[in-house]
Amino acid sequence: MTIRSIIIDDEPNNIENLQIILKEYCPAVNIVATASSAAEGVSVIVQHRPELVFLDIQMPEQSGFDMLKGLPAIDFEIVFITAYDKYALQAIKVSALDYLLKPIDIHELCIAVEKVKQKISARRRDHGIEHLMEYIRTGQKATAKIALPTLHETLYVRIADILRCESSNNYTHFHLYNGERVLVCKTLKEVSEILLSHRFIRTHQSHLVNAEGVKSLLREDGGVLLLTDGAKIPISRQNRDLVKAALNGNG
Repeated sequence: MTIRSIIIDDEPNNIENLQIILKEYCPAVNIVATASSAAEGVSVIVQHRPELVFLDIQMPEQSGFDMLKGLPAIDFEIVFITAYDKYALQAIKVSALDYLLKPIDIHELCIAVEKVKQKISARRRDHGIEHLMEYIRTGQKATAKIALPTLHETLYVRIADILRCESSNNYTHFHLYNGERVLVCKTLKEVSEILLSHRFIRTHQSHLVNAEGVKSLLREDGGVLLLTDGAKIPISRQNRDLVKAALNGNG
C-alpha cells in the first residue's frame, strides 16, 4: 500500500532528513507536500487531503497543536515530531498517538509507520464494508458506490456519477460526469462484471458506457455513440445488436 503523506516542520533540514530516511526505510510513505509553518500546513492539508501527517509540535507563531485546532476536521493519522517536551509527550501518550523525538531514530520511525499502515488498512476495509451495507440496506442502485483503487488512494464513487470507462491495457480510465478522470488498477473486464448490471453497455473491447449518458446513435463508421459530454464511442460489429437492444430497453 501507499500512504499519501505530508511533513510539517519549521526547519528545512529536518524536512529533508526525514524525507531521505522515509524514502530508504519506509517506501510505502509517499510525501506529496511539505510545509514550514502551521499556516502553510493547514493549506497543504486542505489541498492534498493526506492520510498521514508528520507534525512538528514546536513551531514559531503557532504550534502543531494550535494548527490542529484550526482544521475543519482531522481525518488523517498523525505522527508528532518534537524535541523533548514532557507536557506534550504526556498528552500524546494519554491520547494513544505516536510521536518521534528529535533526532529521529530510524527504528522508532519504522514502528510508527507500521502502526499507521495497519490503521489505514483497517479504515479502508471498513469503508468498503460501509458502502456494501449501504447498498444492501437501501436496495437502490442510484446510491450504490464502487471502490476505485488508484496509485495513492481508494476512491468511493457513486456508480451513477460514472459516464464511461475506457481500457488502457491492465488499467481502466473512469470518466465522470463532472469531467474528472480517474486511472484505476483494474482491467475493463473486471469493471464490466460490476457495472453491467447498472445499465452500462459494453460497446467495444475498449469501451464501457453508461446508458444514461448516451445522447444519440450516429450512423457513421458502422455505428458510433454520441455521449452527453461530446465524446464519440465506437461500437464493434459484434456488439451492434447488443447495444441497440440495451438502448431500446431490451438489454
